[in-house]
Amino acid sequence: MVMDNTDIHCVPNTLMIVGLASMGINYFASRICQDALDPGRFPRWKTFLKPYFGCSIFFTTLMLISVILSYAMKGSLETSLKIGLKNGIRFYKDTDTPGRCFQKQTIDHLQMEFQCCGNNDYKDWFEVQWISNRYLDFSSKEVKDRIKSNVDGRYLIDGVPFSCCNPSSPRPCIQSKITNNTAHYNYDHQTEELNIFIHGCREALVNYYMGLMNTIGAVVLSVFLLQSSVLASVRLLQTALEAVAGQENVEIETEGYLLEKGVKETFMEYVDPVLNLLLLNQVTPSETKPEAGTTTTS
Repeated sequence: MVMDNTDIHCVPNTLMIVGLASMGINYFASRICQDALDPGRFPRWKTFLKPYFGCSIFFTTLMLISVILSYAMKGSLETSLKIGLKNGIRFYKDTDTPGRCFQKQTIDHLQMEFQCCGNNDYKDWFEVQWISNRYLDFSSKEVKDRIKSNVDGRYLIDGVPFSCCNPSSPRPCIQSKITNNTAHYNYDHQTEELNIFIHGCREALVNYYMGLMNTIGAVVLSVFLLQSSVLASVRLLQTALEAVAGQENVEIETEGYLLEKGVKETFMEYVDPVLNLLLLNQVTPSETKPEAGTTTTS
């Protein structure tokens, strides 16, 4: 509700997909290593190893790209939150409008949980009518004057919702007439630290999300390194056991290697089986049948 751009969700969704794929990849890696203890059971994996390495390299690379994108999309995150929070504040009063009835509850919970107020700061509430017309006394002269003084006919006040109040402040919350020093005893809104949250919710949310990314990024990077080591180990195991194939003495020492050819040739060698696997269900065009009425000559 506070994010305008849903495309930004692709990064966490990708990380979840890659995480699930990594569980499957590591499961098969453990089975391969277990069967490698018996030279008689390992050959059944030979046809499976190339697609396995292709999928593993793909998801491992995708994992690293997702982490990089998580930090690169900080600007998009700020823009999305800016627009989303702006709309959330604008629709705060529409508690009886379908699709917006929970907007007030969401914004209030957000401001209390993250100890923030408004989009950029608390003054954002001064620029919107956040009190519904249902709760305004239109017979009051003050209400009429405020509405008439606004070009758009909105009821604007220098006040904020209750959720902006700072419970840590010893003074009772001043949430209305915030800029009017004479309306409150011993009060100066320009010099005194206000007893409402003065930081905007956009800044608070960006700091929160980036803090999460710092933690998740370190974990994913560790998983990436672990995944890479597993791939390298399985590759060394594969090439070492292939050297044993056909030998009478299966206990001889053999050497494994990572790349038999160049990087490009090896990459295509393991990507092609994956592409072929994805194209298995593709319908091959049938041979053209002879047209009706044609005759064959002997």
